[in-house]
Amino acid sequence: MKEKYRIGVDIGGTFTDFVMIDVETSRLLKEKLLTTPKDPSIAVLDGIGRMLRAHGVSPREVIHVIHGTTLVANAIIERKGVKTALVTTRGFRDVLEIGLEWRYDTYDLAMVLPQPLVPRALRFEATERIGPDGKVIKPLDENSLDAVVTELRRSQVSAVGISLLNGFLNPAHEARIQKLLAARLPNIVICTSSDVVPEIGEYERCSTTVANAYVLPLFDNYLRGLRGGLDRVGIRKDLYLMLSDGGTVHESTAIRHPIRLVQSGPAGGVQAATIYGQDAGADYVFCFDMGGTTAKACLIDEGEPARATEFEVARVARMKKGSGIPLRIPVIDMIEIGAGGGSIARLDRLGLIQVGPDSAGADPGPACYGLGGEFLTVTDADLVLGYLDARSFLGGDMQLDAGAARSAIERHIGGPLGISIQEAAWGIHDTVNENMARAASIHALEKAKRISDYAMVPIGGAGPVHACHIAMKLGLSRVVVPVGAGVASAFGFLAAPTAFSFVRGRVEPLDTLSSRAVTRLLAELESEGRGLLAVAGTAARVAISIQAAMRYAGQGYEVDVGLDRAWIEASDKVRIRAAFEAEYQRLFGRTEPAMQVEIVSWRLTASGPRPKLDLKLANAGFSSKGGASLKGTRAVYDAVSGSFVATAVHDRYAIAPGAAFDGPLIIEERESTVVVPRSATVRCNDSYNLIIDMPLTAT
Repeated sequence: MKEKYRIGVDIGGTFTDFVMIDVETSRLLKEKLLTTPKDPSIAVLDGIGRMLRAHGVSPREVIHVIHGTTLVANAIIERKGVKTALVTTRGFRDVLEIGLEWRYDTYDLAMVLPQPLVPRALRFEATERIGPDGKVIKPLDENSLDAVVTELRRSQVSAVGISLLNGFLNPAHEARIQKLLAARLPNIVICTSSDVVPEIGEYERCSTTVANAYVLPLFDNYLRGLRGGLDRVGIRKDLYLMLSDGGTVHESTAIRHPIRLVQSGPAGGVQAATIYGQDAGADYVFCFDMGGTTAKACLIDEGEPARATEFEVARVARMKKGSGIPLRIPVIDMIEIGAGGGSIARLDRLGLIQVGPDSAGADPGPACYGLGGEFLTVTDADLVLGYLDARSFLGGDMQLDAGAARSAIERHIGGPLGISIQEAAWGIHDTVNENMARAASIHALEKAKRISDYAMVPIGGAGPVHACHIAMKLGLSRVVVPVGAGVASAFGFLAAPTAFSFVRGRVEPLDTLSSRAVTRLLAELESEGRGLLAVAGTAARVAISIQAAMRYAGQGYEVDVGLDRAWIEASDKVRIRAAFEAEYQRLFGRTEPAMQVEIVSWRLTASGPRPKLDLKLANAGFSSKGGASLKGTRAVYDAVSGSFVATAVHDRYAIAPGAAFDGPLIIEERESTVVVPRSATVRCNDSYNLIIDMPLTAT
């Protein structure tokens, strides 16, 4: 049979989402199931099987599966990785605890720091020393490793991270230790910092290397199980995975650095939001991704999402930078701005409504799921407010228990505060919205941008429910709600190019830059990148982009600057400095012309072409029902009047391009529900996406 279907699968904390595209017709097919936390692959294989059967597709017609997962992040957050050890330079055993010696909360005398993934008893020292210029100061004493091997064997560790001082400049000692340990401990996974993150930043480099070792055996087992499951259902094709920076790679590449998948799901959502924004003619897009566990945000300028080279996972204090485990990996710059639909609501010690950070997850889930959960969640509040319909959730495949939701609200919020169930439910909903609006606004200001200049693209199952109320708080004039917003991340996997980024630390002043040495380094990285893309079947039309992390001499933080390769080859230091100062001016509003500039590291990204996706063709036939879209009315809570108001409910599958409506109204589809406030207007564009023009004042 002819291979013509591509499948994207996103495992979230609450739901697992599926999207299948016919590459010949561009038609999109979707599915959504509850995640199976004990073994996520169960839901993956079940959902793929359902889609194939429902649409009469043979497994032999599948080209490949692209997958994103929360497995890596959850393993670190829940401390469910393998027993891991660290080998480092003598005298630097405690770097994971010393960290940056920076307090994330200056005034909290009882401030709690994240516990290292490796306890002190499993942190070992090697006698060696490499200087800041990469030259060997003290040769490696291989005899000093005898005791290390004995302790590793006795402790029965499953993985080891090797991170030596200045190992990114000269990997010889790390490579030798890896070879010696592998020979004597053949069943242990070994990761070196010179392979995982070869750049400056002793603490971050060590932390990232350890985290990669901590999750690698777990990820390897999961990948093998999933690969075996796909084989059993007849899909004996390549498996691809989404990285945190928005690129996809072959499974053989992903297994080397699974830590790069820590934000894979949200990265797919940003790729999708980029396409939806372009389709709606929005140059500046605020991607708002609210799923079952968290809500995240990303700013996308002229089709390019903001990117970063650092990420924190497992924060002790949610939304406080410095309270988590730092990872030096390329990521799309998404920040967590709030809770998800399954986040638990309660009263704090001051009697105020608090939502999250913990979640009811998929099992048992919110009280209204009827799976035995007793926790009060955002979804319970949205159901009681009339934003969700108990009978049509997941297209009617999942019935919600409104009585259980009301009981949970009364027990946890309404009764203790002496307010009505409706007031308590609105308090939960509005608290979540206010928190997220504030966080999004601050994030934009930190990036020297104004949030009101952006159009919002809400994705995730809960995104369209909360989007308009948040948009009003932020002063946004437009909200673009795509078809299948609830499975947008899985769609984004299919829209992402095959890509991989490489970094090499090389600290040197710009004035003495050796263009020959840098050109040789970039050529090596490009060759490796083209090789990885060839494995992924993307040998032709490879694009190469180059960035340098630059700073004024003496500064502790760098600015990422895109550079033209010709400037480097010609040693055009004037243009390189001008590019740096232009970016520095944009970020900080000033430059220091008299100060020396230095380059800290080089980053090269090799990427294939972005898959062609025509949203008009993809959603053609989406409006599968003829006639009027109005399904009826239901009572929906109106914050202005403080009462329930009869509100029109429309079937999204009956809304055709050109249709227009005035708010308030509810628009339902299987994967999500759109809540449109009064004074807002809605129209359906040619791609079946909804364009909501917002009132300038909250109503």
